[in-house]
Amino acid sequence: MVENAEQQPLRVVAVSGSLHAPSKTSALVHAILARIAEAQPVSAHVIELSEIGPAFAGALTRDQVAPSVETELRRIEDADLLIVASPVYRGSFTGLFKHLFDFVGQYSLVDKPVLVAATGGGERHALILEHQFRPLFGFFQALTLPIGVYASNTDFTEYTLTSESVRQRIDLAVVRGLPFVRNRVRDADTVSDYVGAW
Repeated sequence: MVENAEQQPLRVVAVSGSLHAPSKTSALVHAILARIAEAQPVSAHVIELSEIGPAFAGALTRDQVAPSVETELRRIEDADLLIVASPVYRGSFTGLFKHLFDFVGQYSLVDKPVLVAATGGGERHALILEHQFRPLFGFFQALTLPIGVYASNTDFTEYTLTSESVRQRIDLAVVRGLPFVRNRVRDADTVSDYVGAW
């Protein structure tokens, strides 16, 4: 008997593309994770590029990354839900964030739900979600969830998210997104069989 999708712990992997610690981007990631955990049992894992970056920054191919990075790549590929976030750096996500996903298998994220998020100096950077994140994960044929989350520097007090409007946006993203995630988990075997045959 298959366990109810709302009761199964979701394997949630979050990637913070910040190159610094502490980080507003990581604080946003943890706020999103906490909201998901309120609605659904989760097995959560956070990947901090500020920690693992030196282990793959110079790699040109996947077989050159450190074993610890290979473990993180497999977690990304095996997750039920990805949360991906980066500070805006020169109009895009950080180069190290993109470099990490250059090592992810081209078909490993097919139909995988991805919640996109970003932080920046002001509201003018919010379109990074549409112009940078969604095209990248569209290449992977991932399922980017309908609502992304963007937060400006003023939405934080030091490194704590304090904006009620951003918290409401997180709530909307989770409420709108979890049904897609649960459906994907329920149908995972069928999709996997199809992709393997294709």
